[in-house]
Amino acid sequence: MKTGNRVCLVAAVLLSSVAMPLKAGEISAPSDQEQQAETAAEIDALKSDLARLLARVETLESQLASATAAANAATAAANQNAQAALAANAAAAAAEESAQTALAAAKKAPSANFKAAPELKGAGGWSFKPRGRANIDVGFVSAPESTGADSGFDAEARRIRLGVSGDIPGGFGYKIEADFAENEVALTDAIITYKDNGLTITAGQHNNFQGLEEITSSLNTSFIERAAFTDAFGFERRLGLSAQYKSGDIAVMGGVFADNSEDLPNDNWSVDGRIVYAPKAGDTQLHFGGSLHHNSLGSGSEVRYRQRPLVHFTDNRFINTNRFSADSETGIGLEAAAIHGPFHIALEGYSQMVDRPGSLGDPNFFGASAEIGIFLTEGDSRGYKIGKFDRVKPKKPVGSDGIGAIQANLRYDHLDLTDGGIVGGTQDSIQASLIWTFNNYSRLLLNYALLSYDDAAFSTATGDTSYDVSVVGLRGQIDF
Repeated sequence: MKTGNRVCLVAAVLLSSVAMPLKAGEISAPSDQEQQAETAAEIDALKSDLARLLARVETLESQLASATAAANAATAAANQNAQAALAANAAAAAAEESAQTALAAAKKAPSANFKAAPELKGAGGWSFKPRGRANIDVGFVSAPESTGADSGFDAEARRIRLGVSGDIPGGFGYKIEADFAENEVALTDAIITYKDNGLTITAGQHNNFQGLEEITSSLNTSFIERAAFTDAFGFERRLGLSAQYKSGDIAVMGGVFADNSEDLPNDNWSVDGRIVYAPKAGDTQLHFGGSLHHNSLGSGSEVRYRQRPLVHFTDNRFINTNRFSADSETGIGLEAAAIHGPFHIALEGYSQMVDRPGSLGDPNFFGASAEIGIFLTEGDSRGYKIGKFDRVKPKKPVGSDGIGAIQANLRYDHLDLTDGGIVGGTQDSIQASLIWTFNNYSRLLLNYALLSYDDAAFSTATGDTSYDVSVVGLRGQIDF
């Protein structure tokens, strides 16, 4: 407050203090000595009050000045913060635009990930992945020595496959794979696919839906080889066109096929179909299925059904129909399985009916298998995708503070190739396997089989065709 203003304020206070209030109609009398003393005391009190008032005014002026300065500083800081916020918003917008530009560029540029093998992915849905597997088998076959089929120790590269697979924009895909085992090149899969939701259309050489174990990859079977009837009845990939539809617990598949590409050209053709129902019952995965196949053979065709004693590294087939004429083959298969925690069970049977020309008898051959298995390592279970068994994925793989998955299995396997005037023999076997799966892509399989034969293709020195054969097989396996 300015000095002049303060003086005026003091004067006003003094005047108001010395002026004696007069009652209406009264005239004040001259003060005596006592009144003068009282007035002086009042003036001194007023002066003291005035001094305190002036001090208070000065204090308020100081507080007002400080508040004004703080307000001015806050206003300046707010202006600076507003400018900084505007600058930050602009920087954020620029960063977002840059990120969007980078993301768009990244989507257009090829990307790569690694899951057992590198996979490249490009814009629009392109992808490319190399694939392969190796099955190396060793073991021995022990049969009566006088049969001449006592193979002893042997070994082979059972499968050495290399190929590629990937996606093509528009829902299309491809897979090409060849087997280089036994120093030969054999085409396995060569397909183009189209997928739309649950529908898959496949053109090319592929499997024609002949049962649970045949559809299950050799990488994921419980034994070194599949059940005897799958090989004996000539299950193989064929060139054809097929469709599969999967919805919920149901899968339906069917197609029209020629022969295997190695056997073409010929007049053979087939129609094949399969249906699967795979519901869950609590924690148990169930599987039920059936398949129907009809293979029309060209004029003058012959067929032959035969089978090795479990392992593939021996060429001795102890049951064999030898070649005989046939017009067509009709197969009916039934299958069932269940997986519950570490346990699994699988049952399968297949009837192969052969239509022969003229008045020749029409034989009906039969094969079946039943297996059970259990994982000995905690938390491990057999994999499953609708229609087939999938790979085992150890809960604690080797290399990740674990020992992998250890599984024990038993199987009864039956094959009867005698009927309708054809004597091919029967094979009954009890088989056991112990599987050590190190990780998702490698494992070791140890198999033992005791096979009992009647009407075997090889006779002993005494002419006996009923005897037992023992087999041990060991496989090392890896895939990518």
